[in-house]
Amino acid sequence: MNIFQDANRKQIANRRLKDQLLHTIFLLATSVGIIALTVLIIDIIIDGWAHLSPDLFTNFPSRKAENAGMKSGLMGSLYILLILIPLSFVMGVGAAIYLEEYAPKNKFTRLVQLNISTLAGVPSIVYGILGLALFVRMLGLEKSLISGALTMTLLVLPVIIVASQEAIRAVPRSRRDASFALGATKWQTVSRSVLPSSIPGILTGVILAVSRAIGETAPLIIVGASTYVAFLPQSLTDAFTAMPIQIYNWISRPQVEFKDLGASAIIILLAILILLNISAVIIRNRYQKKF
Repeated sequence: MNIFQDANRKQIANRRLKDQLLHTIFLLATSVGIIALTVLIIDIIIDGWAHLSPDLFTNFPSRKAENAGMKSGLMGSLYILLILIPLSFVMGVGAAIYLEEYAPKNKFTRLVQLNISTLAGVPSIVYGILGLALFVRMLGLEKSLISGALTMTLLVLPVIIVASQEAIRAVPRSRRDASFALGATKWQTVSRSVLPSSIPGILTGVILAVSRAIGETAPLIIVGASTYVAFLPQSLTDAFTAMPIQIYNWISRPQVEFKDLGASAIIILLAILILLNISAVIIRNRYQKKF
């Protein structure tokens, strides 16, 4: 009996030792990431805080650092979002509703689903090459604002579809059954029961996808976003730039003044991303309480 008790105590001690070891490893891994990110943000704030001024928002890029601003980049990113958000929301949520509620559960649907999930993890530069081939060359849209916006829409579309599917799938089956039992049609059930319940997850996915799009640089460089644009686009076919392109341009210059301006632009971009993420949390919590 004592032999078995000693063996059990030894096993329990070994398991506790493994737990403590793994806990230490995970804590170290998390700490390294947080410390590195904190140091990076502090360094950016130290370099860029002094250059945060209204001129940064109202001036166009200039070869003189004291006169340079990011008005064209800021407005370019805003124009892209104004095109991207409605397009990606309608197409992404529509595709998710079809795949979850209407599509037959067969091999073809599973193949489509697999491809969408794979596309959600494809590097962004691949979407830039696709946008260059499809929108710039095949459709003849040239290196324009609409080419950039459509390319970024392609980039976020798989993420929105996957997030919307997860949100729709999480709605209990009993809600659908109750709606059908009351005589509702398929669309009435989807539009009045399923979508209201899944809207927090859908909106969270959309906002997080948009947050990713606003910080991407590689696809815009591939489809021809200009690094120096001293005007605002007057039409969808005009040349454009965006905040990440402007930051890349300033950071790559040898002058210290431009690097500090780049740090200021990064602070603004981070502030926009934080606001978008806070919006996602607020919207999710608000609709979760409502439904």
